[in-house]
Amino acid sequence: MHIITETSELARFCQAATAHPYVTVDTEFLRETTYWPKLCLVQMATPDEAVIVDPIGTDIDLAPMLELFANEDVVKVFHAAKQDVEIFVNLSGEAPKSLFDTQVAAAVCGFGDSISYDNMVRQITGAQVDKSSRFTNWSHRPLTEKQLTYALGDVTHLRDCYLHIVAELDKRDRWAWINDELKALMQPENYVVMPENAWKRMKMKVNRPRDFALLKMLAAWREEKAQKQNVPRGRVLKDEALFELSQQQPTNPKAFDRLRAFSNGFGRSSTAAELIKIVEAAKELDKSELPKIPRKPNGPSPKGAIGDLLRVLLKAVSEQEGVAPRIIATSDDIDSIVLSDQADVAALTGWRAEVFGEKALAIKHGKMALGATSEGIVPVKVDLAPEEID
Repeated sequence: MHIITETSELARFCQAATAHPYVTVDTEFLRETTYWPKLCLVQMATPDEAVIVDPIGTDIDLAPMLELFANEDVVKVFHAAKQDVEIFVNLSGEAPKSLFDTQVAAAVCGFGDSISYDNMVRQITGAQVDKSSRFTNWSHRPLTEKQLTYALGDVTHLRDCYLHIVAELDKRDRWAWINDELKALMQPENYVVMPENAWKRMKMKVNRPRDFALLKMLAAWREEKAQKQNVPRGRVLKDEALFELSQQQPTNPKAFDRLRAFSNGFGRSSTAAELIKIVEAAKELDKSELPKIPRKPNGPSPKGAIGDLLRVLLKAVSEQEGVAPRIIATSDDIDSIVLSDQADVAALTGWRAEVFGEKALAIKHGKMALGATSEGIVPVKVDLAPEEID
């Protein structure tokens, strides 16, 4: 088992990899106590060689690997790529080029939604993957033989799975069905949360514009602090604390003692002083500077009968095509279609419109119905004149 710990060895492998059409890639990392994932291992395999790169406790320079990942002539094959790609975006500012995700592609080849690596390997190759090392401490050295075997298996079996899935995509003519998702995986902005957009990931709502302005400012402050200190957001302040601050708006140290999300004495801390400044800045905003609270547009309820029908349609279409539903349309797509015929969603464009979107609009306007047959639910045209449809 070849473990690379020197830059020259890595450069040799990466140079050799450029002669092949693809390289399979996986990582082992930790992020329980950090904002950014801590890279512990990188596994790579070409058709004729598999290696493990150890970046911990060595002076290895990963530049040759990042150069390989930027080479558009070599396909970089991952399974469930998002967390792995985030690591490389953090290292270089760029996502690997010519990226292929077997989990995404398997979803349009009859393997179901978000198939796990071990299930995919078993279904395609018949091999059993031992996942018992998955949650071990990958930063501890030395690594055990069992850990290394597990790590290498994540890229060696992936070679066979990749070739099988590519053949299925060719046979079914479904490359266009996954191109959008693969392109999204290669966009660096999908992996970095800009502080000014941090409020968007929060679930709790506020009802007043000034509260909303303060919440956005607090979320941006926390995101920037978490990124700089490389700690999880919750280590800075939890979501509940941000919402309480946005509504109670403390302007002196003693005010924190009346807030449930903060311990006694917190008001005397330097963090409390920062928060008070943010509260005061929000209070000084002119009304014209306050952001508008996002409101749902008027129209049929996405959770009503029309939305229910479109969800049944999606299930029927996905079963008929052998495609995971989320590849065709998301729940948010359906909500948007219920609210607007011109919704800016992927489900109303390209192949998705042909498979689902056009039928969804027809059902919405009473021009199509759903019928139960021995083969399942199928769309049925409704031959009614417009004036007959209420």
